[in-house]
Amino acid sequence: MRIRAADDDRDWPQIFPFFSRIVEDGETYAYPDGMTADTARSLWMEPPPGQTVVAVRGDQVVGSAKMGPNRPGRGAHVATASFMVDAAHQGTGVGRALGSYAVEWARAAGYHGMQFNAVVETNSVAVRLWLSLGFEILATVPEAFDHPRFGLVGLHVMYQKF
Repeated sequence: MRIRAADDDRDWPQIFPFFSRIVEDGETYAYPDGMTADTARSLWMEPPPGQTVVAVRGDQVVGSAKMGPNRPGRGAHVATASFMVDAAHQGTGVGRALGSYAVEWARAAGYHGMQFNAVVETNSVAVRLWLSLGFEILATVPEAFDHPRFGLVGLHVMYQKF
């Protein structure tokens, strides 16, 4: 598996199907249901100074991440990132590879840390992964996410200082 910068024309057609399924499942992202490919693309394909990357096995895109400044202006010294892995490739190290890449990218770009604003507390796989990569849970906003199976659950704010 390799991670490389995403090419909008070549990679988006492979990202959008798993992006759509993950959003429609409603368990990990607060994006609206029923987005068109163009609307989703504008949310996922990160412009500079950020970037979007893909994890590729052979010619197949198996996951993607976007990263960049968490906030503009006076908050731009802290990075953020979002991750999606095709369900057919979950549990195979794609998320860890993308997470490690994002952390190293942010360090190399001179960010002072990385903040995840909204990690759904019931997403135990992601929470364990981020903790193992050096993040800590700073706070949990109670009942901030409407989960389709569990109802109102918390969103963790997670952070790693560089």
